[in-house]
Amino acid sequence: MIVKVQRTERLVRIASRFLLFPSRLISMTQMADCFKVSKTVISDDVSIINDSLSEEGIGHISVDRGRTGGASFLPTLGPGKRREILESIARLLSDKDRVLPGGLIYYGDILFDPMTAFCLGMALASDFSDRDAEVVMTSEVKGIPLALFTAHCLGLPLAVCRFRNRASDGPAVAVHYPTGTGDVQAMYLGTRQLQKGKKVLLVDDYMRGGSTAAGMLLMAKEFGAEVVGTGVFIAAAEPARKAVANYRALLRLEKSQEGTPLVSIVDEGTV
Repeated sequence: MIVKVQRTERLVRIASRFLLFPSRLISMTQMADCFKVSKTVISDDVSIINDSLSEEGIGHISVDRGRTGGASFLPTLGPGKRREILESIARLLSDKDRVLPGGLIYYGDILFDPMTAFCLGMALASDFSDRDAEVVMTSEVKGIPLALFTAHCLGLPLAVCRFRNRASDGPAVAVHYPTGTGDVQAMYLGTRQLQKGKKVLLVDDYMRGGSTAAGMLLMAKEFGAEVVGTGVFIAAAEPARKAVANYRALLRLEKSQEGTPLVSIVDEGTV
């Protein structure tokens, strides 16, 4: 619909398009036609929005000045904003009431809170924005919201590995991998969720020994896909040697001097 609006309203409406569809190219020509202004005016508007988003520390707008003439909002947390978010979550998770048997902590409510999961997804998307991933892969259940928001920020589809095959999932590929307890676990992925040669970003909610992430690596290999990175919400400090050699974690779970679980930020994003 073609409509003529004041500049303030136009700025808000253009910004909403970028925020609703991050990492997706939006045609500046179409926006110019929609608001009945020139592309130069739209370009100036995009520049103003970009400055504001960058100042907020939540990302920037990339402009393609080639044939497409489009622009896309790339969510990336600035160092200050990232630390603020992760420190808040680390303090929350370090509460003694969250301690579970076996040195674990309860974090399900964190990942199933859409606002928090979105912030964490943006943090992981920031860490892997340069990997040119084409698909985000995770396993059920708690990793799904984190991976979904990571995929949303990167503008990518999500593939979910399951621990039992359902008829509604259609035909699936199965892999078997050893768990930390020495058992063998089966993992399934529908054949329509991943194509050969795709670049895959793995996302996991918690890593102790890394067996689940290793299972997803096997799954990607079975599909002939290339894994370009592994992102984790919380990684346990022990055991130090994981089944996955290279990964990035947002938080680390270790023990305090009193032996109680303690959550801290992984400053460099690499464990």
